[in-house]
Amino acid sequence: MSELRDAALVSKAWPFEEARRVLKRYQKQPPEKGYVLFETGYGPSGLPHIGTFGEVARTTMIKTAFELISDIPTKLICFSDDLDGMRKVPGNVPNSESLTEHLQLPLTKVPDPFGTHESFGHHNNAMLRRFLDTFGFEYDFYSATEFYGSGAFDEVLKRAVEKYDDIMEVMLASLREERRQTYSIFLPIHPETGRVLYVPMKEVNAADHTITFDDEDGKEWTLLVTGGNVKLQWKPDFGARWAALEVDFEMYGKDHSTNTPIYDKICRILGWRAPEHFTYELFLDENGQKISKTSGNGVSIDQWLTYASTESLAYFMYQKPKTAKRMHFDVIPKAVDEYHQQLRAYHGQDLKAQLNNPVWHIHGGNVPQSDMVVPFAMLLNIASVSNAEDKETLWGFINKYAPDATAETHPGLDAAAGHAVRYFHDFVKPAKTYRAPNDQERKALQDLADALKTQEAALAAIAAKNAMMGNDDPLPQADFSSDEFLQSVVFAIGKNNGFEPLRDWFTAIYEVLLGASQGPRFGGFIALYGVTETIALIDQALAGDLV
Repeated sequence: MSELRDAALVSKAWPFEEARRVLKRYQKQPPEKGYVLFETGYGPSGLPHIGTFGEVARTTMIKTAFELISDIPTKLICFSDDLDGMRKVPGNVPNSESLTEHLQLPLTKVPDPFGTHESFGHHNNAMLRRFLDTFGFEYDFYSATEFYGSGAFDEVLKRAVEKYDDIMEVMLASLREERRQTYSIFLPIHPETGRVLYVPMKEVNAADHTITFDDEDGKEWTLLVTGGNVKLQWKPDFGARWAALEVDFEMYGKDHSTNTPIYDKICRILGWRAPEHFTYELFLDENGQKISKTSGNGVSIDQWLTYASTESLAYFMYQKPKTAKRMHFDVIPKAVDEYHQQLRAYHGQDLKAQLNNPVWHIHGGNVPQSDMVVPFAMLLNIASVSNAEDKETLWGFINKYAPDATAETHPGLDAAAGHAVRYFHDFVKPAKTYRAPNDQERKALQDLADALKTQEAALAAIAAKNAMMGNDDPLPQADFSSDEFLQSVVFAIGKNNGFEPLRDWFTAIYEVLLGASQGPRFGGFIALYGVTETIALIDQALAGDLV
């Protein structure tokens, strides 16, 4: 354990770097509350999206790294700001027009358009928790509605009244002149309508911890700030929540970065040391636009899990968190295959390399073996050429390549086969566009089909390539079950037919035979799909049956 901890204390993997920053907070003495608190926030104004999951996944990675380098207990809170008023109707929910009359009500008072939960806020909280539970995160869920209403926030709210002028000074410095005239850190919840009000304060009384204001109809009200009568504006709420919970670490997107000094100052005014922060770059959709809960662009959590595993999603989240990444359906196959590449590499690496490997952080050090004997991209291509309707079709090809593999012994591969069929039907099939080969390509494809008919013909193609290149290396052993041998045959045919650069030959194969601009290592494809089946596919293409 000491060797592992020593390696972690110098690891350059970003979760360990962040964990060491948190540990520095308690070099002199451990936290009085008895644990280090990591927090993530969630705004349930729309359905949970991948960015929300990313915050929890990445924070968990840092928390796990911290637990390796320190003996101080830890805790993770997922805090939902569900007392926030619904400022606009989300565009990606059923019966959205029915929500218009509920604008400015707290999200936990807005009816659930899905008809399954007590409110829209409760529905979105449940959606988030369902996924976090599925993934196995260890966390405590906090609802702002319960936090304010139960009195857990009361002491900090009282302190906010007492320090009202100091907090207002911080906030007013960040606002335009016209906004300053009506701004207050407090948002009263109307005693009659239940709506969250954005109104100026007439009086803030530190003696009895009340606020006085006029509602939108000009009626004056005086309310205690405690007991759920009042919530804080979102920027003061950030800092106040840190102070109330004594938060030690929170990460958030780059769009919050300019507010960090505000959050920190308010936290300190309210009596707690500002936590450590980690600012990540935002996720973008395929058009380069920021992913939004309310607009529903990008890829949702459920959509990713329709086409790939949770581990592949966690892998995507691990990669370069300070670099903006496009989050759309095309990234899924690449993430799946790269995740399994790292899994396969992990068990042969030394300790330093293992701690830098994303899979250590995805699995908290308990890293499984990969059972993906066939890459996901290859499964997609087999699904494409076979027009697979179910994963059993793919297993027919898989068992030619790996006879001992079964759904029971290779559950990850079995799940990936199902994912591949769904992905093919939803994304690959609609985009498939075959073309006819030109004269050079037609001859080369016929040569490839002929070379695959006998081992002698395959070896003759390789020998011809060697002679043309002045290479007197001995011929390889002929083996039509070998990815490497089949790849050497495909390579030789391209060279023998004068393709320069050779990638033009492979592009032709993909466009003519697979209806795509790119594809798998073709020798591996033949081994999996079958030599006889590949010859038949070439014959179809040359006959014009695929176009």
